[in-house]
Amino acid sequence: MLLIFIAGYLLGSIPFGLLLTKLAGGPDIRTIGSGNIGATNVLRTGNKKLAAATLLLDGLKGTAAALVGYWWGGPQLALLGCLGALLGHCFPVWLGFKGGKGVATFIGCLFGVAWKAALAFIAIWLAVAWLSRYSSLAALAATIVTPLMLWMLGAGAAAQLFAMMGLLVVIMHHENISRLIAGTESKIGKKG
Repeated sequence: MLLIFIAGYLLGSIPFGLLLTKLAGGPDIRTIGSGNIGATNVLRTGNKKLAAATLLLDGLKGTAAALVGYWWGGPQLALLGCLGALLGHCFPVWLGFKGGKGVATFIGCLFGVAWKAALAFIAIWLAVAWLSRYSSLAALAATIVTPLMLWMLGAGAAAQLFAMMGLLVVIMHHENISRLIAGTESKIGKKG
């Protein structure tokens, strides 16, 4: 169990956003925007392809952690791998435990354990983003609904774990939540 958790953590802690922007000759993304290493901050460099690649790779590390756990010991170890991956992404040892907010890795983990719930997550994200034009609000709404979706699919253990993981994602968005309440959060497609 410890090995799966560590493997998940190490996979999750790969800072793809930082690595990709550095390889492309871009700025250190920790010095711009929110200062975190996720796809949204990579998008602030103006490079949509790098942001998309970051989103994909940050998601795939969650999926990989789930699949390694599943292959090594079944569904319970898959969930443990997911927990490790999310913690690794949010608190990577290589970057002084300052990472991303965890949404892409959360979705990737969800694909690894319950792809139907992952598709529902994406549908909720798209609907809320389209209606509100707030990416953070869409991510928060989809994250909060995820445990209920898992429970409805009969995945009780996954629902419990994703409730805890979702709480971490919400906590990581505390600044976004403050800006949403204040009406100062940036909308999708709007600079600043």
